[in-house]
Amino acid sequence: MNNSPAAVALKMIQYFGHDVRRINHALKVYGFTKHIATLEKLSSEQLTLLEIAALLHDIGIKEAEKQYQSTAGTYQELLGPDIARELLADLNLSETETERVCYLIGHHHSYHKIDALDFQILVEADFLVNIFEDQMQPAQIENIQSKYFKTATAINLLIGMYR
Repeated sequence: MNNSPAAVALKMIQYFGHDVRRINHALKVYGFTKHIATLEKLSSEQLTLLEIAALLHDIGIKEAEKQYQSTAGTYQELLGPDIARELLADLNLSETETERVCYLIGHHHSYHKIDALDFQILVEADFLVNIFEDQMQPAQIENIQSKYFKTATAINLLIGMYR
């Protein structure tokens, strides 16, 4: 099996099974991630890893519900990387590539740890989806924009969609 995002998407869908809400969330974040990253000119190597991370960013949520009866980001970050490693084990990713994907999954709610453009884009894409799914109010959206949005592409999407 190759390391294409399509192969990872299939693994994610199989992992979540009948949890269509979680599958749809991951696919929406993936779509925004790919769009933002392409327009922000990430390299093809960075884009592939970021797409994989976007597809798996909430992979820890199912186990968090089972172990902690919670979907809190803290538990997703704690449990997600090990699940991701299992799902990625038979792909052609180097250890460094796997660790970057797992870092993004393991910190995607820890905004103070954003360390590069790929991480920034993942956070922005997740917010673009969460704003709609959580039916956030204009004041919340304005606060999120001012605190967390940095790329021109994501800012334009946010304004065009929600402001």
